[in-house]
Amino acid sequence: MKRLFPHPLLAVILLILWLILQQSAGLGHILLGGVIAILASLAASLIIPEPLIVRRPLKVLQLIVVAGLDIVRSNIAVMLILFSPRPQPTAAFIEMPLKLTNTFGLAVLACLITATPGSAWLEYDRERSTVLIHVFDLVDADEWVETIKNRYESLLMEIFQ
Repeated sequence: MKRLFPHPLLAVILLILWLILQQSAGLGHILLGGVIAILASLAASLIIPEPLIVRRPLKVLQLIVVAGLDIVRSNIAVMLILFSPRPQPTAAFIEMPLKLTNTFGLAVLACLITATPGSAWLEYDRERSTVLIHVFDLVDADEWVETIKNRYESLLMEIFQ
């Protein structure tokens, strides 16, 4: 069974997305979507050898809420910076150590940091377990590091490790 469904969660999500895009749950769409989902799951096993294991699924909802609120707040903050009479924001780079080592957790963290306006994940050093982040308007580097560690990294460690 593991050979046919190396990433079952991926296959289920792809099937659901297929049915939503087709706007039909007919037998033909279910069968075709199932075949596509299985083939995509098999192809993904060549790229992603380790299985995705979500240890605490309810924490995923908490992460979605926290990230959603942070993205809205950050949009407002960037807008205020752009419309302020102040001449220039103080852009800077932060090198931040991470405890998170799970590949999926790191990918989600990279997406969250980059999706939040005013910040971008630039580089991850696996040997030193550090990430380089660009911040559009840096006021306090320690506050940024603590925010990312407390709000995102800790939740991602609970979810994936």
